[in-house]
Amino acid sequence: MTAPDVPEPPRIPEAVHRRRWAILGVLMLSLLIVVLDNSILNVAIKTISTPPPVGLGATQGELEWAINAYTLVFAGLLFTAGLLGDRLGRKKVLVGGLVVFGLGSALAAESGSPVQLIIFRAIMGIGAAFVMPATLAILMNVFERDEQPKAIGIWAGGVGIAIAIGPITGGLLLDHFWWGSVFLVNVPIVIIAVVLMLALVPDSRDPNPGRIDLVGVALSVVGLVLLVYGIIKGGQLADFTDPAVLLTIAAGLVVLIGFVLYEKRSDHPSIDITYFKNKVFSAAIAAIALVFFALMGVTFFSVFYTQSVRGYSPLQTGLLMLPLAAAQLIFAPRARLVVDRFGVRATTTGGLVILAAMLAAFTILDADTPIWILEVIFFLMGMGMAHVMTPTSVVIMQALPREKAGSASALSNTFRQVGGALGIAVLGSVLSTAYRSGIEDKLGLLPAGLRHTAGESIEATLGVAAKLGPRGDALVGAANDSFLHAMHVTAVCGAGIALVSAVVTVLFLPGRPPRTTAEESTEETVGAGR
Repeated sequence: MTAPDVPEPPRIPEAVHRRRWAILGVLMLSLLIVVLDNSILNVAIKTISTPPPVGLGATQGELEWAINAYTLVFAGLLFTAGLLGDRLGRKKVLVGGLVVFGLGSALAAESGSPVQLIIFRAIMGIGAAFVMPATLAILMNVFERDEQPKAIGIWAGGVGIAIAIGPITGGLLLDHFWWGSVFLVNVPIVIIAVVLMLALVPDSRDPNPGRIDLVGVALSVVGLVLLVYGIIKGGQLADFTDPAVLLTIAAGLVVLIGFVLYEKRSDHPSIDITYFKNKVFSAAIAAIALVFFALMGVTFFSVFYTQSVRGYSPLQTGLLMLPLAAAQLIFAPRARLVVDRFGVRATTTGGLVILAAMLAAFTILDADTPIWILEVIFFLMGMGMAHVMTPTSVVIMQALPREKAGSASALSNTFRQVGGALGIAVLGSVLSTAYRSGIEDKLGLLPAGLRHTAGESIEATLGVAAKLGPRGDALVGAANDSFLHAMHVTAVCGAGIALVSAVVTVLFLPGRPPRTTAEESTEETVGAGR
């Protein structure tokens, strides 16, 4: 007879273990604020692009920067935020991040110009960078390993809640208040989250933290900003061969290559490059980045489709996005059960294939397509995402020791945010370029000074058409046709990116783990008892 396996003793203090689900609720509230902000902004971008006094008159490029200023600062500081949490204590860092985020939100609400909005969004990004990795790192330190997949699934489902609440909240606020209210709403949520955090959440840290890598942080932020700026500029000019565009993109790539080389040689790197020698870890990181690349780009143009082409209000647009959120909320916590049955590879690849198919399905949408078709597309997109985010998050977080949870979480969230930023920049530029090429021939009758402005985006064209009165009716139809063509081109690009990600997961993610002897014995016992 063999000795029975001795269960691993619990590593979580009993007092913390008893309130672990309440702690998860507080962490999800903190996560909610960060995700809520972007989902609210997605509904508000059309209003912000409207000339004063309704909005700020932001161009499409300024709108992309309003989103990406937040995302780039967020992504650039995540490595350092994860390390600071591991060194100083994750609870302290999380509370500090919430306070900065709340302050940035209050300032953004009072912005008087697109430039001010971009600056205050960057401040919000600083706060968010210290919130996001800390939530997942604390989760890994209050749940035992066997409960971590379930907890991460619920944590990922929190993204679905935020996606649902954000657009609806944004729509309600925009129907009754000025555009800045979509940022001011963050402040009371921050106050509640900070109070609950101080009361319930335990602190934790890495007993052997690394030094802060200031050079690495600077290189990563500069490289990302140059790269994304070049991509957005190319979209604005509808010319990626422009010398200024090519030089900016090349400079960004050079700085990012320098960042990787510096990190490889540093004795205290922001990113431990050796993590990426693990093919499973690298494939999971790539899958998350590419999913958000495709998703953020598509979300950006879908708002203009529903509001500018279809004529829905911000609140109605928020309600139309409910299926996307509901699917994430339903399927994210249950994705672990699919992984248990079919393995990480099959689950993640299946989710990516569904996502790619739904992105491609945007090509069937027209100005008068029944709206229920869009609802089905959104629901299946959310289902596909849920079966990618949960298993890949579990793979990433369990690939590193528990004491390095902050670093693992920072890596996961960094590549997610970088993927999203590049998705908005690249797919937004594809949209802008395709739109300008489609509408250019229809702008010949306009004065020379108005042609460039009117060709920047559908909102700009519709603004010019409104000033022309009855003579602008033909321009409205041309704007809708050009936008639909541009949306179809962009959707195909997004679908291609999702398929590339599916190939990566097929090649490198693990399949279903072999059954243990104990599991086989259990099945035999159950079978014999039938």
